[in-house]
Amino acid sequence: MTEPNRSSLGHLARRFATSLSRRPPSADDDAWVGSQLGAGELALWASMPVADRRHSIEVARRLVASRPSAVRDEVAAALLHDVGKVRSGLGTFGRVVATVAGPRTRRFRLYHDHEAMGAELAAAAGSSALTIALIGGGGPPDAASALQAADDSI
Repeated sequence: MTEPNRSSLGHLARRFATSLSRRPPSADDDAWVGSQLGAGELALWASMPVADRRHSIEVARRLVASRPSAVRDEVAAALLHDVGKVRSGLGTFGRVVATVAGPRTRRFRLYHDHEAMGAELAAAAGSSALTIALIGGGGPPDAASALQAADDSI
């Protein structure tokens, strides 16, 4: 099992704290998301828990701020980067346990494989090859690094 490093522990603590809120994204944020995603992608994004949707907006906005040249497909990847976590069926506390315990059970394995699961879901939703690659943890190194940095900075 891979242990979280110190920098990821801070990221995880911040994510946990923000995941406790049930506040939905604002109407302006919802409208912005709708302008960035295709119909299938938007339905996929809407299937995510409210905390994940808020997080995805924060990541996407950080990506755009740090990478003004980001294309729509990169923004879509930022908005959908955690969508694979839906397949695990784990709530906030289950995700914490899965993070600490590692991929010991089927649901924990699904959670840990969320990038591959998300890429499959995005492909089925009609996402571009670039969006799918970035969600899956690949893609052009500059775009992948920018997405990772936007996610880690929260």
